[in-house]
Amino acid sequence: MGGPPQPDFLNAVATGRTLLAPLDLLRLLQDLETEAGRIPGSETNGPRPLDLDLLLYGDRRIDLPELVVPHPRLGERRFVLAPLADLVPDLVVPGTGRTVGSLLAAAPPARVERHKEVSA
Repeated sequence: MGGPPQPDFLNAVATGRTLLAPLDLLRLLQDLETEAGRIPGSETNGPRPLDLDLLLYGDRRIDLPELVVPHPRLGERRFVLAPLADLVPDLVVPGTGRTVGSLLAAAPPARVERHKEVSA
């Protein structure tokens, strides 16, 4: 995956609706990370108390210096694709023509352990 070694971590995905524009949503997520103790500009892919990524934004494709959606490494990250496939396996990821489930099936091997599901 790249980056320095780090301990196991808990990963989750969530879906929702927002009135925020994509960059405003990104800034909100970054503010939440900072409030949780993440140091802005800290080592890429290094250990951190909270990491919030904007994976998808409806069916939009966004390519800005500060935000790329769909997340550019979505298809490489089994630890993201597995819980996302639990929610929306048949969702076609914009720009790929592939479903979340098919991306998961083709993703590089990685250890992913399931924990008790939490429902909203």
